[in-house]
Amino acid sequence: MLGFANHAAYTVDVNMAKTPETINEFLMKLWTPALERAKTERADMQAMINKEGGKFELKMWDWWYYAEKVRKAKYDLDEAQLKPYFKLENVVDGMFYVATKLYGIQFIKRTDIPVYNEEAIAYEVQEADGKHIGIFYMDFHPRPGKSNGAWQTGYRDQSYINGQMITPVVSIVCNFTRPSGDIPALLSFDEVTTLFHEAGHAFHALFTHGTYRRTAGVVARDFVELPSQIMENWAKEPEVLRAYAKHYQTGEVIPEALIAKLTKSAQFNQGFETVEYLAASLLDMDWHTKTFESNVEAFEKASMDNIGLIDEIVPRYRSTYFSHIFSGGYSAGYYVYIWAAVLDADAFDAFKQSGDLFNPEYAAKFRTLLSKCGSDEGMAIYKTFRGQEPSIEPLLKRRGLK
Repeated sequence: MLGFANHAAYTVDVNMAKTPETINEFLMKLWTPALERAKTERADMQAMINKEGGKFELKMWDWWYYAEKVRKAKYDLDEAQLKPYFKLENVVDGMFYVATKLYGIQFIKRTDIPVYNEEAIAYEVQEADGKHIGIFYMDFHPRPGKSNGAWQTGYRDQSYINGQMITPVVSIVCNFTRPSGDIPALLSFDEVTTLFHEAGHAFHALFTHGTYRRTAGVVARDFVELPSQIMENWAKEPEVLRAYAKHYQTGEVIPEALIAKLTKSAQFNQGFETVEYLAASLLDMDWHTKTFESNVEAFEKASMDNIGLIDEIVPRYRSTYFSHIFSGGYSAGYYVYIWAAVLDADAFDAFKQSGDLFNPEYAAKFRTLLSKCGSDEGMAIYKTFRGQEPSIEPLLKRRGLK
């Protein structure tokens, strides 16, 4: 009725990708190097099995067990070594450090304004000259009645009423382990990147500046994770780690040897993780572009055989419990996470290539990108920042796929 060939064409028409053909071509450009890397990882694990005297071939249910053995042998990185350097308060200071260096803003703790729970901490976000930008709540620990996970939310969006600008009130919500006795809240590195990630969403909301609520800050689904995922890059940079990763007992800055291990381990198992995700994304596209007869398993097998998925890996979600793409609002949209990963890797690469992680020119352009989200097509907004369409090369390099 609407002139689209299938549901996927209808769904992605409003996204950056625009067409299912563009998505499939994009995913396959990543698929080939990711599958090759996964085959190398498979060989490493089979070598581990053989070395231990195992008389069997690796199966899909063995993958994570032997991947962990390979990780320990190759990277020798123990999470227990890292946690003492990631005291929650220090990580928050690190996030503030990045935001201040990038955007020239400041965070003023406020105890004189209401909080929705006594554990929530309120900050006023100001420009360097003291001009008010918005209110930023942070809520870190689990409690009865609180949902699991981590997310960013808003209590008041930026808007205009009768010509008067209304400033945003935003919050990031997490569920980090509470302090215990003399031990403060210590984060895993995954939790560190989670905090930076959700803060990225918050900065998007804080910097949004648009006349109309219907468009201000409202972006296509394959664009929405760019503001958050790009922040994770700074969390991992040695220059930034040295600024905030300090031992909670001694104040010692994280040793260079640990930074090196952390950097090297970032590419651990990336063949597997990329392949299982891409397999699910391609399966999603098949469900919403191809004709289904009657057998779910046969449809799924044909889809995976068509792309050459190896037996030791299955899609991240099998069709019968792939709730994202049927009832979860991500029909023909599971690809968006890695589309945004390409965007964030390409955008951060601009800073890296400039030789300055906080390059003022790029920082100003990226803040403009955040403020204008929703005012134009996603690709057009991105190109005003980068000067060109994004390349997949930085993501391939980051994941060790090239």
